[in-house]
Amino acid sequence: MIATTNPATGETIATYETLDENGIDAKLDTATRAYREWRSTSLDARTKVLSALGDLYEADKEELARLAVTEMGKPITQARSEIAKCASLLRYYAEHGPPMLDSKFWDLSDGGRAEGRWLSQGPVLAVMPWNFPYWQVIRFLAPTILAGNVGVLKHASIVQGVAQRMEELVLEAGGPEGLFQNLCVSSDPIGDIIADTRIVAATLTGSEGAGSAVAQQAGKYLKKVVLELGGSDPFIVMPSADLDQAVKDAVTARIQNNGQSCICGKRTIVHAEIYDDFSDRFIAALKNVKLGDPMEDDTGLGPLSSEGQRDTVLRQVAKAKEEGCTLLFGGEKIDRPGAWMTAGLLTDVPLASETGTDEIFGPVGQIYKAKDINEATAIANAIPFGLGSAVWTRDEGEKEHFANAIEAGMTTFNGVNGSKIEAPFGGIKRSGHGRELAEFGLHEFMNLKTLVHPA
Repeated sequence: MIATTNPATGETIATYETLDENGIDAKLDTATRAYREWRSTSLDARTKVLSALGDLYEADKEELARLAVTEMGKPITQARSEIAKCASLLRYYAEHGPPMLDSKFWDLSDGGRAEGRWLSQGPVLAVMPWNFPYWQVIRFLAPTILAGNVGVLKHASIVQGVAQRMEELVLEAGGPEGLFQNLCVSSDPIGDIIADTRIVAATLTGSEGAGSAVAQQAGKYLKKVVLELGGSDPFIVMPSADLDQAVKDAVTARIQNNGQSCICGKRTIVHAEIYDDFSDRFIAALKNVKLGDPMEDDTGLGPLSSEGQRDTVLRQVAKAKEEGCTLLFGGEKIDRPGAWMTAGLLTDVPLASETGTDEIFGPVGQIYKAKDINEATAIANAIPFGLGSAVWTRDEGEKEHFANAIEAGMTTFNGVNGSKIEAPFGGIKRSGHGRELAEFGLHEFMNLKTLVHPA
């Protein structure tokens, strides 16, 4: 049995029966049967389902957004934006995806010709987190549908209502039974599901520990994985930056999704020339973020996803103090039902400390002073992660330096870092491997089959 809880109130929303071994087996059989038919469907049939699904997400945006807010607490305006982004990605693959599957041709030295043809492979398992409960899944599902594969989802337990509704929407969009199924299970059977011969590959967005476990099991059974794991992304501000906008975006980067975003800035690194001015403004702006009911449009900070997640962040703040960090303000539990805490900011963080190298998945940031561009780069790279990064500078030479020097899968200049539907997304180091979105995400779980035609 899985129960979902409203993190704003602590009240139980619903309970769900988990699948037993027979139930899982039946789901995987359904996926296998669906794949046998779906792989032979035309691209036109696949894009019709994607387009219809995009239309449903747009039409049902308010209902879907409110469900996410109720289950995991993100502010309603951000939930609406998440749904809109899902609709955009579905339509993107419907409109621009088919040419990505065109064959490639090469002339051979012996006078023959070779063709590279993109073919589907089978059912793919997705293990997905609660923080962007729709977007993380659609990022996997849209290319899965277009590729001719089918998907099975192990979603986070706290968003089972979202997972169930997502399965229903695929059927409403005209997708066949088994094209996409939610597996209502705990984490316990995931190893066996990966080992099952009916699953050809796995993708996971989540913690480093979960990614390591999935990768080990997939490696044991020689199955490909794509992993998008944690991050402690740098947000670097140089003297040429537009400070007003940089401060505004630094707050967004740290507070977005109640501080629970892998790819938004957690470590703000500021050049010494502007440090005092920036930090004063940044602290004032963070303190001014409205904390309140996540269903209200003007709320900037709601509850964390669960009391357990809130308590994890509080323990990290306590550990930071033990390590000699200075808590400038906030980072405290709010004594009311639900998973509430205040935003906070740490400084004097030793680079090699647990606080300096770990990810704080909540509304507590870190701020560092860098004497020059080289120290800013060194601080940015002094972590085991390499997901995203953001740099504020109007100097073209500095942009080129950071583009090559920051160890991350993505760098955004003069803006809040975030995935773009038209561009590849993914990390390096302990933030995972593989890419999602654009043609790269479409091809990850496809067979590039070489056909040779002799002269």
